[in-house]
Amino acid sequence: MRKKSSNVRKADLRRYSSPVLDGPERAPSRAMLYAVGYSEKDFGKPQIGIASTWSMVTPCNMHIDELAREAAGGANRAGGKAVIFNTITISDGISMGTEGMKYSLVSREVIADSIETVVGCEGFDGFVAIGGCDKNMPGCMIAIARLNRPAVFVYGGTILPGCLNGRNLDVVSVFEAVGKRAANAIDDRELQKIESCAIPGAGSCGGMYTANTMASAIEAMGMSLPNSSAQAAISAHKKEDARAAGAAVLGMLKRGIRPSDIITREAFENAVTVVIALGGSTNAVLHLLAMAHAAGVKLTIDDFTKIGRRVPVLADLKPSGKYLMSELVSIGGIVPLMKELLSAKLLHGDCLTVTGKTLKQNLAPFSRYPKGQEIVRPVENPLKKSSHLVILYGNLAPGGAVAKISGKEGEKFRGTARVFDSEEQAMHAILGGRIRKGHVVVIRYEGPKGGPGMREMLGPTSAVMGRGLGKDVALITDGRFSGGTHGFVVGHITPEAFDGGPLALVKNGDPIEIDAANHTLSLVISAAELKKRRTAWKKPAPRYHRGVLAKYASSVTSASLGAVTDASL
Repeated sequence: MRKKSSNVRKADLRRYSSPVLDGPERAPSRAMLYAVGYSEKDFGKPQIGIASTWSMVTPCNMHIDELAREAAGGANRAGGKAVIFNTITISDGISMGTEGMKYSLVSREVIADSIETVVGCEGFDGFVAIGGCDKNMPGCMIAIARLNRPAVFVYGGTILPGCLNGRNLDVVSVFEAVGKRAANAIDDRELQKIESCAIPGAGSCGGMYTANTMASAIEAMGMSLPNSSAQAAISAHKKEDARAAGAAVLGMLKRGIRPSDIITREAFENAVTVVIALGGSTNAVLHLLAMAHAAGVKLTIDDFTKIGRRVPVLADLKPSGKYLMSELVSIGGIVPLMKELLSAKLLHGDCLTVTGKTLKQNLAPFSRYPKGQEIVRPVENPLKKSSHLVILYGNLAPGGAVAKISGKEGEKFRGTARVFDSEEQAMHAILGGRIRKGHVVVIRYEGPKGGPGMREMLGPTSAVMGRGLGKDVALITDGRFSGGTHGFVVGHITPEAFDGGPLALVKNGDPIEIDAANHTLSLVISAAELKKRRTAWKKPAPRYHRGVLAKYASSVTSASLGAVTDASL
């Protein structure tokens, strides 16, 4: 680790803002800023951007304007001049299962590009980035890595559970209720009761879904403050976290610490380790690869296999487990888990963090979990001895695929293919009762280019669970899965069907074998038959020819490379 100088020159605190604001020739710039509330003294302070993803399109982000103001206050009190600006968010939960969901992964790139654009244009010396919904976290982190200016990420926090008849509910409860309604296990009135109380207020979806997974990963990397990923969205702790983050950016400036000092190869290994221990979302594979690309750190899908062999699953959290993130918050969050992992020599404790201290130093003041809690197991008694995130290869996935195997669904599945060229086609078949025990639902042309946008398949997987087929049906796709998905599922299949990957060649009735123990995904037909089908296959026309989806499809890489859009630059 590079040793930091304690004597940072004052000019270094304003490395980026000085060319924008200083000197007689910059008088027009200063004149513009007087109008937005600057005083003469403000021009001599470090300029700290506050990137807010506030929006009323989703409960995940509806409170972030308040957190942005808290972060600005923290930066101002620490001697900076804070400037709040906005970027977008979209709602996965609302758009799921529709054409609109194609914009979800695209939004990660828009968020990263827009934060980079504002920070770069305005000459901010450092910034705080605040995110709530799933793509906010990696989008913010990609921008932080690209800009490499002192920065801290703030997570908007988890939602509290809804409740019906004494049973905790969340958004996945509603998706699965749709499947139950299709199976006539509940009626319209019961469905309405569930939907009306599952989401009680502000905060990100309440299980170890993608938002909570990525927030935890970023904390493990050292890019957010200790235990900030495990806080309720509406809480005094979350407000204090935002205030402290604003001040922490000034601390990084004074110490000369940049993100490149923090987000190293070892930091990414820590992130992967914590994601596995928490039983986190498959989206972590996609997003961590993209974040590593932005940071110039070498990370591949095979690293998830290497790390996964030695790291156990410890947290019994939804969707595969019993508990919600709010319940993990109540016993101390993820810091005690990280202390356990550090004691077991599964984390790199000497990694630098945004506090200016090492990860080990950050963890030292915190207590371990209370005795008798059942949410997080000890390392010696795990829920699963190795990772639930399993990278598969084979003649159906020569470039790799990502399976989520909790252990409850078994490690092997062999069945016959039921093939669909879109998510909507598959959803109609599942809800219509045409998917039965022993089927492998194949959803293709939903990859990064083919969709485009690599939609999440929470609707189909939840419908399968809701119809009671979770242990009897598998689902594979070149799309991806929500963090709320559970069951026997394989996504991120590469090459994707649109690029002529073998998934494009599967026919109804073909035998398919998923073997998580041996890390294989196989279409059980002869090589000669596969070659014959490849010769006959024709690439479909792009679905979009203009606009953001067309631009995205023309530049995006394979899911196995993180589905990034600047790899060829």
